[in-house]
Formats: sequence, structure tokens, C-alpha cells
Amino acid sequence: MSPEPYYADEQVTLYLGDMREILPALGQADLIVADPPYAETSLAWDRWPDGWPTLAATVASSMWCFGSMRMFLERRDEFAAWKLSQDVIWQKANGTGFATDRFKRVHEIATHWYRGDWSAVHHDTPRVAYTGPDKHAQARNDRGQHLGKIGAQRYEDDGTRLVRSVMDARSVRGGPHPTEKPLGILDPLIRYACPPGGLVVDPFAGSGSTLDAARLCGRRAIGIEADEKYAEAAANRLQHAPLCFDLPA
Repeated sequence: MSPEPYYADEQVTLYLGDMREILPALGQADLIVADPPYAETSLAWDRWPDGWPTLAATVASSMWCFGSMRMFLERRDEFAAWKLSQDVIWQKANGTGFATDRFKRVHEIATHWYRGDWSAVHHDTPRVAYTGPDKHAQARNDRGQHLGKIGAQRYEDDGTRLVRSVMDARSVRGGPHPTEKPLGILDPLIRYACPPGGLVVDPFAGSGSTLDAARLCGRRAIGIEADEKYAEAAANRLQHAPLCFDLPA
């Protein structure tokens, strides 16, 4: 039996409760976007929910997960059901933490995981406009020794380039959740791994930034949040944010 939504509109549904109890009742999704507690502080909310990556693998075959290198290494066994495809760096304008015995941390990692055959997993890298030197109709003989020999080919410059794996996005300052991710980093990740009109599930919804980003780029979304304070903030955000009505049929 499905739980009662805390908030719902035409594109987004939000549930209040433990993701380990609610997630199995949701059915299949196209993509999971997870920003779990990293379990790197003594704060009450920063507690890793044991076993959640294994549970997530029963819901989707594609997942973006935010974290730190320490988090992924310490929890690597819990990602045994997944295969890693790539990592993306979110570069912030300002760092976090007060340690003075190491480099100032001004980034976070988002890793993309998948199950099954890569060819069956949706992936469509966003492109951005390019304003550098014109490289139209250049001939390429090879890609360099480190990539192996590739036969000669002709490159047609369409004026765009793939979004790069290091992305700048301003941190959210003064938001309702202390680890809220900005729309600027969420949008390209969702566009890459979820088809238009597809379903994104966020098992750690926080203040609703992933749900907001998903519907703004024409995807449906389901979120789960354990803390009612943040669920209320997410519901208020979604209620007053614009909807996207151009979802594919």
C-alpha cells in the first residue's frame, strides 16, 4: 500500500518518512538522484542510512550520488550492486570546513552509477554554445597515443561542445537546508541521465531542490524526506515555484 503524499502536484510527489520504508512501494524510476548524509560530522542529521544504495538498485538502473571521496571509499561495499560510469566535480565559489592542515575544499563529487548493459541506460550529454576558434571541417588523423590509434575522420563544428566534467555553480547560501544543491549542478545531471518526461526519484529530498530542478527541465519527480521541517520547506518551495507544462506525451 502506497503511503499518503505530503505534497503532490501534476509533476511532483513528496513523501514524509524513512526512505527505506517508502522507496520499495514506489515502483520503477528512470533515475535516482541521491544526496545522502555523508556521515562526516557529529550533527544529528548527518547519519548514513545503512543499506540504502542496495535498496536504490531495486528501483532504478541509473543513479547520480553526491558525496566526498572519503564517503565513497568508506561505503564502497554498499555500492556493490552498481557499476561506476563517471564522476563529475561541482566546483563552488567558496569552500566549507574550518580545517587548516589541508587544502581548502571548494568542491563536491557527483558519481554516476548504473546497472545492466551500458547501452540500455539512458545517457545524453548536454551541450553548450561554443564561442572559441572555429574548428569547422578539420581533419583528424588520430586521437593521440594514450587513446589508441583511430582512423582518419572529418570533424564538423556545430558551434556547441559537451558540458565539461568540472562544473561551476554558486552554492546556496541561507537556504532552508544546510546541504542544499543548486539548480545549476542538478539540471545537467538530470538532463543527462533521465529522458524527457521520465521519472526522477530523490530519496533524500531535503528542501526540494532536485524535485524543483526535475520538473523545470520537463521530468516528473518523487521525493522522500525524513525530517518534517525540511519536507514542509520543500512543499512550500514547490507550491510557489513554476510548473513545466511541456512534458512529452
